[in-house]
Amino acid sequence: MSWLTDSLKSSIFRKLLMALTGLFLILFLTVHLAGNIQLIFNDEGQAFNIYAHTMAHNPFIQLVSKFNFAFIVLHVIYSIWLSRINNTARPVKYGYSAASTNSPWTSRNMGILGTLILVFLVIHLKGFWWEFKNDSIPMVTYDGETMPNVFLVVKAAYSNVWYAAVYVVSMFFVGFHLSHGFASAFQTLGLNHVKYTPAIKAIGKGYAIIVPALFALIPILIYIKSLG
Repeated sequence: MSWLTDSLKSSIFRKLLMALTGLFLILFLTVHLAGNIQLIFNDEGQAFNIYAHTMAHNPFIQLVSKFNFAFIVLHVIYSIWLSRINNTARPVKYGYSAASTNSPWTSRNMGILGTLILVFLVIHLKGFWWEFKNDSIPMVTYDGETMPNVFLVVKAAYSNVWYAAVYVVSMFFVGFHLSHGFASAFQTLGLNHVKYTPAIKAIGKGYAIIVPALFALIPILIYIKSLG
């Protein structure tokens, strides 16, 4: 089994795992956004409640959700591990390093950005997922089917200016993290070529702007609506 142990310890395996889990989380963000965007529909939360109820009772979605949590944990653990290994390999910094000209700020601070995003995820899960699982939520009925009115919980959270502000700021961190991680994941997998690498980088930058911006737009609109 030494070959397996050596593989798990290799830098190539760690970077490959980071890339694969990162791409899965990008896919998850896309699907999550498609569901959350229904929060701003002018239907008192009906579309979002039906979506949330369907997702909660779909065995396949629940399985994917468990894999998602596992991938988040793996992504965090391996990012910390990689950072520690890199720091150990070069305990003394170079006497001179023009870091800003050799690499973008995001690539040099992925660990910091990842930590800030992790803190946000803990707050986010505590405010929503934990409450959905453990607290009593008002029920609502659509076409004879009764389900939890989770829209009310989300609406109450985003009507709080501090929570809405934390969410919006956190999306900036997510955007910066994605701006480097998207293209880096493809490069790690060897999917880089002079013909299509520029396109991958352009798509990555667009994704890193559009997706976090749409996520941030949701609490902003709900908060503004709560003022009226």
